[in-house]
Amino acid sequence: QAADSRDNPRSHCLPMGIVQLHTSALPARYVQSPSQLLILYEGNMERREIFFDGRPLPGTDAQPWWNGYSVGRWEGDALVVDTTNLRDGGWLDMSGNPLTDVAKVTERIRRPTYGRMEIDITIEDRKAYERPLKVRWNQRLAPHDELIEFVCAENNKFPRVR
Repeated sequence: QAADSRDNPRSHCLPMGIVQLHTSALPARYVQSPSQLLILYEGNMERREIFFDGRPLPGTDAQPWWNGYSVGRWEGDALVVDTTNLRDGGWLDMSGNPLTDVAKVTERIRRPTYGRMEIDITIEDRKAYERPLKVRWNQRLAPHDELIEFVCAENNKFPRVR
């Protein structure tokens, strides 16, 4: 925060991470098939794939991804998503709280009304935090809105701060 988020991966046109994707004011489109949920984010044109075809999470030797590897399962009316295999050095939020390569992010996603999604997020990251962190995010839905092209790299003039 002292550096006005200049070190935030988002400030360098890099993927911003799961929690920042949820909490940014930018819209997203959710596309569901029988075996996966694809989330397209307007912010820097990011995407996530959440598989719910019964596959397990990969082992610890798998290639880490910016947004991790996500598998989901239905528990009643909630989609429960577990994500692991994140890249080290990510930011959990705009304040710069870390998200490391050993983190597990669990999202419990419900749609209680037509225009709102409720996302309960639990972060377990033994390298960064003594106990799990939990937050609820209420996301406004606009299913008929279109995403626009948002290409961060076109105007990136900030040098990397080390």
